[in-house]
Amino acid sequence: AQTAGVLELSKPENKGKLVFYAGMDKVKFKKQVVPGDQLVMTATFVKRRGTIAVVEAKAEVDGKLAASGTLTFAIGN
Repeated sequence: AQTAGVLELSKPENKGKLVFYAGMDKVKFKKQVVPGDQLVMTATFVKRRGTIAVVEAKAEVDGKLAASGTLTFAIGN
């Protein structure tokens, strides 16, 4: 969720706003992540309605999927 929030806050129209985590769906953990692993996070916007956004997110370690899911968050003041 943080990765998607940073992506949304990087837009000029959202300068000074806050991101609020609202929920997750279809989250799957595929691989154990241990201290020292480099976690590569990616998020792709699926839809946005007003201040609510939905993203597909995934986390990879060494090119292998560690976790994935749909995340929902809101933008506020």
